[in-house]
Amino acid sequence: MATTAENTTQNAQLDTWLEQRLDELLPKKMAEIETSKTPSMSIIATKGSLDWAYPPFILASTAAALGWDVDMFFTFYGLLLLKKDINAEVSPLGNPAMPMKMPFGPKWFQDVDWPMPNLLMAGVPGFEKVATGLMKKTFKNKGVATIEELRGLCLEADVNMIACQMTVDVFGFDNSEFIPEVSDFVGATSFLPVARKSDVCLFI
Repeated sequence: MATTAENTTQNAQLDTWLEQRLDELLPKKMAEIETSKTPSMSIIATKGSLDWAYPPFILASTAAALGWDVDMFFTFYGLLLLKKDINAEVSPLGNPAMPMKMPFGPKWFQDVDWPMPNLLMAGVPGFEKVATGLMKKTFKNKGVATIEELRGLCLEADVNMIACQMTVDVFGFDNSEFIPEVSDFVGATSFLPVARKSDVCLFI
């Protein structure tokens, strides 16, 4: 019959063996769990102009194509990207980094960078319409999808689109003005826990 001292020694040896096995197996198991985990991304879209509408939808559709779980929260002007009809425009005014090249004519003409001073743009009626048309034409020439097409790709890939209820109330919108695929109309309090758990969280 084993003595108390022998039992204590055996227990200590067992504890040591278990610790060694855990040190060997646990990192491998954690790595397997991490590898099998589906990555997630949360995007907060705050802008509704044509140039700022592309980044969130491009990132969301790309992540979804990679098999990620994607949630998009549309707030303030970004909320306009969830409306049934998107009338996004672009303004070079106050945007000096915006390249202005013509999407038509011979190649040498299209390669010219056209300087567009803000003062000149501010004084030309309808210049924003012209800039919007030029950008849309450029995207079309380069085979870039429209905002509506990118949004459709996101929806087909089960990207979760969420509208900010506070913004809806502030701007006096009605829920019927938005695409039916909008999953929820909630506030920041409801979305932040989702963003907190995401592997990637972007504010655009």
